[in-house]
Amino acid sequence: MNPIIREAKPEDKPFIEEIAKLTWEGEDYLARVFESWLKDGNFYVLEVEGKVVGTAKLTLLPDKVGWLEGLRVHPDYRGRGFGRMIHNFMLQKGEELAKEGIINALEFSTYFLNRESIAMAKKDGFEVIKRYYIMGRPVEGIKPLKPSNSTIASLEELEYGEYIPVGWKFVHKVPEALDWLKEKAIVKECGGAKFMMPKDSESAFVPFHLSKSYVEQLLPCMAQEALNTSRKYIEIMVPEERMELLEPFRELGFEVWDNCKEPNVLVFKKKLK
Repeated sequence: MNPIIREAKPEDKPFIEEIAKLTWEGEDYLARVFESWLKDGNFYVLEVEGKVVGTAKLTLLPDKVGWLEGLRVHPDYRGRGFGRMIHNFMLQKGEELAKEGIINALEFSTYFLNRESIAMAKKDGFEVIKRYYIMGRPVEGIKPLKPSNSTIASLEELEYGEYIPVGWKFVHKVPEALDWLKEKAIVKECGGAKFMMPKDSESAFVPFHLSKSYVEQLLPCMAQEALNTSRKYIEIMVPEERMELLEPFRELGFEVWDNCKEPNVLVFKKKLK
């Protein structure tokens, strides 16, 4: 049977759970976001002989961005061109949405060690537009504190430039982003300091401000939220242009993933006509 790419269906969940268990040492978020991605749409699977062996998602973000995420291939089926097949399908889907005026660019982020995806993206005309350091520290050693629920009233509350990190998504800081954040992010407060978390995955925390004192104030509350989702680490994204914060954050127990000297999270963009 020839492989087919189709929209995901509820009955695909066991296959998705299997792929997630075999990805990132079982830490993949794919199974946790399955229902929300189904509801959101533009969620696709690659099926071979009745078995789902690959996935991909296109999420609509503010400023007419089509965000590519969730590209996975079951380990037993890698090296057979299925990753490229799904990638090409998503590019085609992006072109269709661009012709309809729904998006004007495709964007995605990836870790610097994901060399296959990086090479494929560059070959297809994607360019790196932003770079970040992802830093993490263990929850162990922090006395947890329950945060209070909060809200975001203005984008000016967020000390970020053109892009706002929301987990591994990077949202353009444009007016319509405020409504998107209110719908897609959870905002918590800790003694007057605020941080965000994406609703659809347990990923990096987003302090509203980036400074040693501000992040230090948030640590107990971020630790509690991490424990609530059985996470052992607190992770934050630091923009390349704020690399002067790396050493102060190290003093708080954070380390750059893989001890990188250069930014280790890359954001790619491909403009669509």
